[in-house]
Amino acid sequence: MQKPADVFSRDREWESLTRFVTDPAAGATLGVVSGRRRQGKSFLLEAVCEVADGFYFSAQEATDAESLASIGEALTRHLDLVAPFTPSNWGQVIDVLLRMGAERNTPVVVDEFPYLARANPALPSIIQGAYAPRRTERTGSRTRLLLCGSALSFMGGLLSGDAPLRGRASLELPIHTLNYRLAADFWGITDPRLALLVHSVVGGTPAYRTEMIRYDAPRDLADFDDWVVRAVLSPGSPMFLEARYLLAEEPDLRDVALYHSVLSAVASGNSGRGGIAGHVGRPVNTLSHPLTVLEDAGLITREVDGFRANRTDFRIAEPLLAFYHAIMRPFWPQLTLAADTERIWRRASHRFASNVIGPHFERICREWALRFAHEPSGQDRIGDLPIRVSAGTVNDSAHRTTHQVDVVAVGYAEDSRPPLLGIGEAKWNETMGLAHLDRLRHILALINVGGKYDTTSTRLLCFSGAGFSAELQQAERRGEVALINLEELYGVR
Repeated sequence: MQKPADVFSRDREWESLTRFVTDPAAGATLGVVSGRRRQGKSFLLEAVCEVADGFYFSAQEATDAESLASIGEALTRHLDLVAPFTPSNWGQVIDVLLRMGAERNTPVVVDEFPYLARANPALPSIIQGAYAPRRTERTGSRTRLLLCGSALSFMGGLLSGDAPLRGRASLELPIHTLNYRLAADFWGITDPRLALLVHSVVGGTPAYRTEMIRYDAPRDLADFDDWVVRAVLSPGSPMFLEARYLLAEEPDLRDVALYHSVLSAVASGNSGRGGIAGHVGRPVNTLSHPLTVLEDAGLITREVDGFRANRTDFRIAEPLLAFYHAIMRPFWPQLTLAADTERIWRRASHRFASNVIGPHFERICREWALRFAHEPSGQDRIGDLPIRVSAGTVNDSAHRTTHQVDVVAVGYAEDSRPPLLGIGEAKWNETMGLAHLDRLRHILALINVGGKYDTTSTRLLCFSGAGFSAELQQAERRGEVALINLEELYGVR
């Protein structure tokens, strides 16, 4: 299966789908594809059906009877039937889909599957019955059925626990947002600083550039502020309401006001449960459910502190949500009136620096350490492949304080003491000097006192979006520190 030229990246996903669709083994198979909206799932699966001459059906929010009629009409057209196919139940539909693969491998995609399952909760059980191991309709078919959906909480539970389809699927494929490097390529931005600024606002969701912003990218750094105003803050832009829709689209997020408050707390820098509870105004023990729901929906991530296993920090997974809660939500009445949007953006610039771009830069540095610090074609910065990269908190009892570490890279433990591959500090808009290196040395000495990690090969890392002093560059030449700038973060050589 040759990937079409208009499918950007997604090589790993295409390879997985190719293996699934072209699997030579007899018997119908089942796969599940999930991902948040606007990541290109439907585009990718439609391409699979075009290349392999399959059947694609996208469900709508409708009653069960209307959905049955819709898929019957779609099958009538696809199979060019003389008499229309009018199914009275889903068992008939599944059997027709299985018969489509009687002679060859045939991909069959049912997109927006959660709509169908909400209208008929028995549908997963019906599919389970149709895929019984010794059922003739399944064993004599080569249909490759793919169920796709954007409701992550629902799709995540489709194959878990005692769900009917658990153990039936031979493919479980998540479609994630593009990583920050791919996002820069997709937007056609070659300036690393501009690429990171844009990513801090719209992240790596492909449809934001294509359908929603219609390829309007900032021309250069000087155009970034105007781009934010016209592409995101303008009430006439589809992006204006997008952050609010992200929550509305998740069926499990019923108390939307509470979830917005939780996200606002995280966007304001309250990453721990206590800080979130104080911001929201609710007891800590009442937040477990909303935090779990937001995590299941892919809107926040849970990150264990690199040095304190009993401490958990929460981060917003979608940059647009962080931007909305830090910049747009406080000024929402004025923005909806389109009242001097440029002035509002200027007024919020300090919040953008402290609550959006600063934390986002730290997140990108952690992602680099996990994904790219050990690039085969580049310079090995941390000595080995990390199994975990997070932020961390180190206690300094002598000075009665704690030290925040932006990047903590931990390797695989061959014994009881895992190797600490590197610790790093990230500064977006500050030229870093020897004081930053001295701070990292002090923190490493405190870590050594605890003895929990093997620090014999720990690298000290400084990440900066503004550059490094001459003295710090001399320290790098002596092998005392690794300096990572924006060009290295983006793989620019």
